[in-house]
Amino acid sequence: MKTLQSLIVIGLMVFSTIGFAQTVDKNRVVILSDIEADPDDTQSFVRLFLYSNQIDIKGMVATTSCWMQSQINPQSIEKIIDAYGKVQPNLLKHESGYPEASHLKSLIKDGLPVYGMKGVGKGNDSEGSDWIIKILEEDDDRPLWISVWGGVNTLAQALFKIEATKSKKEASRLIKKLRVYTISDQDDSGIWIRNNFPDLFYIVSPGDDYGSATWIAINSVIKGNDNTTISNTWITEHIQQNHGPLGAVYPDTAWGVEGDTPAFLSLIPNGLNVSEHPEWGAWGGRYELYKPDFGKTKKGGSVLELAPETRPIWTDATDNYKPYVFKEFGRVFKKDSLSFNDNKATLWRWRNDFQNDFAARMDWCTQSYEEANHPPIPVLSHPSELHVKSGESISLDARQSHDPDGDNLSFLWFHYPEASSYKKEVGFIPENVYHAHTTAPKVDKKETLHVILKVTDKGSPALTRYKRIIVTVSPNE
Repeated sequence: MKTLQSLIVIGLMVFSTIGFAQTVDKNRVVILSDIEADPDDTQSFVRLFLYSNQIDIKGMVATTSCWMQSQINPQSIEKIIDAYGKVQPNLLKHESGYPEASHLKSLIKDGLPVYGMKGVGKGNDSEGSDWIIKILEEDDDRPLWISVWGGVNTLAQALFKIEATKSKKEASRLIKKLRVYTISDQDDSGIWIRNNFPDLFYIVSPGDDYGSATWIAINSVIKGNDNTTISNTWITEHIQQNHGPLGAVYPDTAWGVEGDTPAFLSLIPNGLNVSEHPEWGAWGGRYELYKPDFGKTKKGGSVLELAPETRPIWTDATDNYKPYVFKEFGRVFKKDSLSFNDNKATLWRWRNDFQNDFAARMDWCTQSYEEANHPPIPVLSHPSELHVKSGESISLDARQSHDPDGDNLSFLWFHYPEASSYKKEVGFIPENVYHAHTTAPKVDKKETLHVILKVTDKGSPALTRYKRIIVTVSPNE
């Protein structure tokens, strides 16, 4: 009976994508981690392995950073995988595709135990840098994400070797496959990469002023916001305790909880994340392509020497965000009286959603399918790309959405102006049921509206999935 139920759920998930959304391949990723420089790398690995069935992990390289300049700790990654291996059979009761622990262990590689540019140049190849090249050379057209949680000199050495040993055409082909998301700069090779490989796709809050970076919103206490899901009490209850061996190896926070996690959050398929479009906004934040003003770069607390950017990079963007809050009577959601306007809002606006998702997957480590909660499945009754004229009525419908556990669903439709070319806010009536209506704005040129459907179940913890509808509005002729 349980097997039949699982097959039905999988079938419904497949049906929900047919005709209304593009099939999304798993994102490939190689992790560069200065694990043991801070407990947060271990925290991030615990979360990453819970999504190892949805993200194609191709390598995990132990590296140095400005915080740990002369040692690497691959054995610490292995310890977390050992804990994962004990819960992997139970995870498979909830979703398919979780890899064997032995496979994940085979992907652990060593970087050089030296700092930054001291590990870049002739004679500085490492198991990790050669592994990046090997994965790039595979017959696979998917981009290869390099998720950088520490220093980036392993990638710098791979790029150095590619440029030194490959033809110009082949080097260009390989480098075009790379996508980099680095948690600010944690050695001096990051700026070297950006300056010497101007076409490389690179997401970063540059320099070492970590307090101003987008990624730090994952652990920032936001005044006027509910910060419960990053509290030590919440982490103890939902992650660390009574969640099996994987929860038991999740350490207490020393500096900031999971500061490295944003480097892979936007690779998780959830209906909102579109990894190739950082400007659209996602769980890992929103970023725009421009050349930052070096004069506004602040010196942080590390040993890095700051240097100006010489070309555009994907970097911090600002959202003007007014949260929806629960209302006890009448329409269940209303806009808060508080509003936020900064780069951190691009990430923490989704924080309760991705924290609850993490907590649910921790439950999967020990609970049966019937005991645990599973994400809802939003289904549109129309394409996810619409074309209308100025002043035309827009009707949106998600009545076929459903939940694998039979939970009641809440709906919220909203316009995301910062992701759109049309920047004035467009409202929906009503915004909190499975169908919504609005009128296309009057435009003088073709504009796009990014409309987000947020579907949340009433299970415990409440889980959310999304649909992104892109509406192109053309002027009346």
